[in-house]
Amino acid sequence: MTNSLVQTLQLIANPINFFDNHAQRYGDTFSLRVLGINSPPVVFFSSPQAINDCFAIPANKLDFKKATHVFKPLFGSDSIVFQEGKSHNRQRQLLMPPFHGDRLKSYGDTICNITNNVTSNWKTGNTVSMQEVMPDITLQIILQVVFGITPGERYEKLINLLTALLNDITKPLFSSLFFFPPLQQDLGKWSPWGNYLKRREEIDKLIYAEIYERRLSDDNLGEDILSLLMSASDEDGGKMTDKELRDQLVSLLLLGYETTSGVLAWLFYMIHSHSEVYSKLIEELKTLENTASPENIAQLPYLSAVCSETMRLHPIALICTPRMAVDKVEVAGEKFGEGTVLVPCIYLAHRQQTTYQQPDKFIPERFLDRKFSAFEYLPFGGGYRGCIGAAFAVYEMKLILATIIQKFQLELVDKKPVKPVRRGITIVPSGGVSMTVKSCI
Repeated sequence: MTNSLVQTLQLIANPINFFDNHAQRYGDTFSLRVLGINSPPVVFFSSPQAINDCFAIPANKLDFKKATHVFKPLFGSDSIVFQEGKSHNRQRQLLMPPFHGDRLKSYGDTICNITNNVTSNWKTGNTVSMQEVMPDITLQIILQVVFGITPGERYEKLINLLTALLNDITKPLFSSLFFFPPLQQDLGKWSPWGNYLKRREEIDKLIYAEIYERRLSDDNLGEDILSLLMSASDEDGGKMTDKELRDQLVSLLLLGYETTSGVLAWLFYMIHSHSEVYSKLIEELKTLENTASPENIAQLPYLSAVCSETMRLHPIALICTPRMAVDKVEVAGEKFGEGTVLVPCIYLAHRQQTTYQQPDKFIPERFLDRKFSAFEYLPFGGGYRGCIGAAFAVYEMKLILATIIQKFQLELVDKKPVKPVRRGITIVPSGGVSMTVKSCI
């Protein structure tokens, strides 16, 4: 039990060092106990063959609920994260369309407008923290594009409640509550867990109120993702319940807010600490007309390569969705028994020496020269549990980055190299990426 507890706390406190040290010591595959006290064996994989094998295991041989239980108090039991079999396929069928194709393109102007509004008061000489600005932008995008809530009283209440709660969730002490169920005791609003439950209830009331009002005006639903989900039907004509809608919205919020803003902070740090990359990016953006559409921006090859390379070095999540074997399975020639938790490790896969030359270097050109397989490059996971919002997240990043660097010339306040530090479920650059506005273009 002691070893299990120690390993869990080490992973929570400093996951980057944790993975680096174990990979250096044990290689591409290693087994630990990192799901709290009495943890089952958890096996991490990083070779393309092992990841391919993990993704190919039939769903009926895996249990995703037991391996991801720590997130249930956050997402809700009806979240797609906890669904399996027909239920998972049904929810995926309902959730996928709003994040792809023409639907995706319709969100471009909103993303650019929000970015312009948030940065409208920047002036030459100002110092701005990307770790503070980016969450503001991505939260507003989620509320307007996903929830379909426009600025007003409910919008402001949600902004304040969600910002406060999400800031707390990013703290190691608070996030530890989710790994240790015995600590989840509601002893009133002054206790850590009781305080969390009370704030979650306040947020839920606002979300359910929004859903209720949409139900009343069912004939006049908008183009936001909530409206599209409410009007969508599965193959049997069934629609999502209010509870399903709530859990999907909260899951999309938690998985797409802090994560995307974290990658954006890395993007601004990486391009401004590599002058040759910044220059190439600016030159590419200059090839566009002043009235270039969001679609024109999103299709720029070097901008795409810069985003891809940033997510390779600093992926949105360090691991894919854990999966527990309910039968004997084989991965990369090795057999694993029932109860073993299998985890493809994105962070280590992106640093495979056999896949990437100079894997610790920031070289966007590698994505212009070669197309990597889904088992070599997987910033959003993969297989039938891959992130449904991947295309939306990349689209959002490109537009936010391009919108800002076309308007402002920025410079890092501190030129010293940063360190990756844990913030909630993602890893961000230390110091918050403070930047000086050198000029307004």
